Amino acid sequence: MSRAFKLTENIDKYLKYMAFVKSASPLTIKHYTLDLKQAFDCDKFSHPKVLSELELLATARAAFNQWAHLSLASRNRKAATLKSFFSWAFDEGLTEKDLSLQITCPKVPKKLPHFLSVDEALAVLKSFDSHKDLSLKDKVLFLLLYGGGLRVSEACNLKWSDIQAAQKVLRVKGKGSKERVVALPTLTLEVLLRWKKESSFNEYVFGEKALNPRTAYEMVRQSGLRAGLLKPLHPHALRHSFATHLLSSGANLRTLQELLGHESLQATEKYTHLGVDQLARTMEKLHPLGKGK
Repeated sequence: MSRAFKLTENIDKYLKYMAFVKSASPLTIKHYTLDLKQAFDCDKFSHPKVLSELELLATARAAFNQWAHLSLASRNRKAATLKSFFSWAFDEGLTEKDLSLQITCPKVPKKLPHFLSVDEALAVLKSFDSHKDLSLKDKVLFLLLYGGGLRVSEACNLKWSDIQAAQKVLRVKGKGSKERVVALPTLTLEVLLRWKKESSFNEYVFGEKALNPRTAYEMVRQSGLRAGLLKPLHPHALRHSFATHLLSSGANLRTLQELLGHESLQATEKYTHLGVDQLARTMEKLHPLGKGK
């Protein structure tokens, strides 16, 4: 006979475990909470609900059928939440069987991230100098995203105390509050120090408080427009460009993983597709038997 599973109590314990032990971000906890409440219809009962393992699995599967209208990415995330919850319950001895093995994640087609060519990146960089009335602030943001590979949230929250100019590095807190060291190209550091002299801010690089991400998105979008790019430019495209250009120039995946702050190498491996694509285009253009000849 399977054990009685105290649903609301265990969901609460799981969320605390993810927050305080696994250091999941507030946004991730928000998603986990929503997914679990939807899956087990927690809003319908106020008293502690007790389920058997069979009922627990059946309820989760029923919820998954109700999510059929959602996008593949959303269903995949919700399935991952259920698998994580069930795996934790088994590890804690709350279930006799590992119910996570009964949950399958739908396969999401891999999309190659949008990135700039080197010429396009340089065109954006040159456009800052051709607009003399433009604040150095926009150029600093571009150089942190493309020159340092920072996430937009990391750039927005960057403080002057995070920058170690003598070592040409900065320290950022990424996902899950995990700290990493980012090496800065010479130009990025030079522009940063010029911006520091021009501004009178005490704590944050972009002002007296952290830069609003929406403002950052608009600054980057405008940078793309000024440079005459055909596609709208967004912050993550600059991070993808940073990774792609490093990989095509010979950086190995482990180094790239550290620079990007990816927890697993799998998250970095998507750039190998971009690297192979770059090699194919180069071969076609330069080889005597290519169409470019």
